[in-house]
Amino acid sequence: MTPQFLFFCLAIVAITAALGMLIARSPVSSALWLILNLFCVAGLYLTMNAQFLAVVQVLVYAGAIMVLFLFVIMLLNVAALPSVRDIDWRLGVGFVLGVALLAQLSYAIASSTDLMPAEVSLESTVATGSVEVVAKELFTRFAMPLEMIGVLLLAATIGAVLLARRVSPK
Repeated sequence: MTPQFLFFCLAIVAITAALGMLIARSPVSSALWLILNLFCVAGLYLTMNAQFLAVVQVLVYAGAIMVLFLFVIMLLNVAALPSVRDIDWRLGVGFVLGVALLAQLSYAIASSTDLMPAEVSLESTVATGSVEVVAKELFTRFAMPLEMIGVLLLAATIGAVLLARRVSPK
């Protein structure tokens, strides 16, 4: 199986999952479609030799963030959410067209003023984006900020548990 064929298969599944997420009537099924989309994006990263980004995509987004989304969805009052009929579709179409126009204007300005990024070779991307290089930098040069973030996240987790325990009914 060629990488291009795999890339296009994953891209088609990712687009289908995104449409399924938008069309789904249940918030839980919409979140499950989003999880499928995030896994497809991780597969797309793998086809581009970005193993670290693929692992981070699965662990952080498909793992931690989606678990948080599912808990929030389960705590929400789903009956109080607006129905699809209440949404003004003209505003959505106007927003998409405005973003497309802004993107075209940004591209035209950036290309005329030489602000476009330089092309990067595949060899340099593979050499700098591998897990070994990122881990070496993270655990040598950036060890202290990594430890500080770990302590900060631990304190936030303990605080959230204590706050949740106080407000729970007895």
